Amino acid sequence: MLFKYRGVLPVIIILAGLAVYVHTKISGNEVTYISEQYYEFICLGVALLGGFIRAYTVGHTPLNTSGRNVDAQVADTVNTNGIYSIVRHPLYVGNFFCSLGIAMLTQNLWFILFFVMLYWVYYERIMFAEEQFLTKKFGARYTDWASVTPAFIFNFRLWRKPQWPFKIIKVIRGEKNIFFYIFLIIFIFTTTGEYAVNGNLQSIRPYWAIACLCWVAIYIILKILKDYTHVLNDKVVNKV
Repeated sequence: MLFKYRGVLPVIIILAGLAVYVHTKISGNEVTYISEQYYEFICLGVALLGGFIRAYTVGHTPLNTSGRNVDAQVADTVNTNGIYSIVRHPLYVGNFFCSLGIAMLTQNLWFILFFVMLYWVYYERIMFAEEQFLTKKFGARYTDWASVTPAFIFNFRLWRKPQWPFKIIKVIRGEKNIFFYIFLIIFIFTTTGEYAVNGNLQSIRPYWAIACLCWVAIYIILKILKDYTHVLNDKVVNKV
């Protein structure tokens, strides 16, 4: 059940985080030791780190692995090279940093600690379920690799180069949304916070709006490219 609805947790974090952020802004209890503008860029950097981890992971994996399937677990092979040689669940590591960057926007230490604990409990169960599935399907081939590869913390000493070349098309198909959502959520947070404090939008920082609009344009372009590649693939299949 948690595997099927694993996309729900980020939504809960965003909604709860937005409420905490507004309360923190109104009460003036921000816990930061640098200017708010710099702190927002740090949060952006943490979230983008998660996005790049996801993009790198997906770009170097074959079909029917490391996907967004929710109805059932799918794995045609065991990924043991590239980023999978240093951590067993790189996509969930990427998800963690994406969500952590958003949680950090609240500037509320207790909420950030609560998020880390909730993420650990929630995804630990999902990872357990996935590993049970992979153990049953691949047996010793999976367990031998899993026994020496950490679940969530990178061990760079185990690095082996990726077996498959990086495929930008696969990243565009599967991960184009995440960068758009990061900028959109930060824009929503900062805009909502400024409105809650000042009662207007005159003091919002324009670069977040510009960044959001730029990513809207990028999102549309990538969406068109995705649809175009699907059309080309269909034509090739029909000819064959």
